[in-house]
Amino acid sequence: MVPGAAGWCCLVLWFPACVAAHGLRINDYLYFQVLSPGDIRYIFTATPAKDFGGIFHTRYEQIHLVPAEPPEACGELSNGFFIQDQIALVERGGCSFLSKTRVVQEHGGRAVIISDNAVDNDSFYVEMIQDSTQRTADIPALFLLGRDGYMIRRSLEQHGLPWAIISIPVNVTSIPTFELLQPPWTFW
Repeated sequence: MVPGAAGWCCLVLWFPACVAAHGLRINDYLYFQVLSPGDIRYIFTATPAKDFGGIFHTRYEQIHLVPAEPPEACGELSNGFFIQDQIALVERGGCSFLSKTRVVQEHGGRAVIISDNAVDNDSFYVEMIQDSTQRTADIPALFLLGRDGYMIRRSLEQHGLPWAIISIPVNVTSIPTFELLQPPWTFW
């Protein structure tokens, strides 16, 4: 199932030509699918930062989603080499959303997905806003529910994997509702 009428409205944007022409509007949803590991092969919903960061001009059929080390990504990353040309999975807390995005950008990441640090959050999206520093970031920054981020990290730990393979963004309008594989712990 797709989240509410607002979710359906944004789905129209994900036809490839529209992505490049329009990008992503504030308060819209963006979808990505975990391809591997298989136990979390679901389509996840994220929201873009409100007033900073870039947009996806390219659809990545297969790209690594690399959990940042340390998870809050407020400074130098010990696994920054693996984030280069990939997407970083970061946890909320410790510094501003913009600071996290800039750290990932400085390590060559193509985007950042910041999951809530409340692992029981399975329905409340936080509005990521600019901090008061007047800095900018060019890469896309997305907010992910805490439960979703936790389940992705847990699966990677259980399988001993350094990253997940994802497809982003996913055009869910081309997927029949009964085939829309959303995480079983999140129901709309």
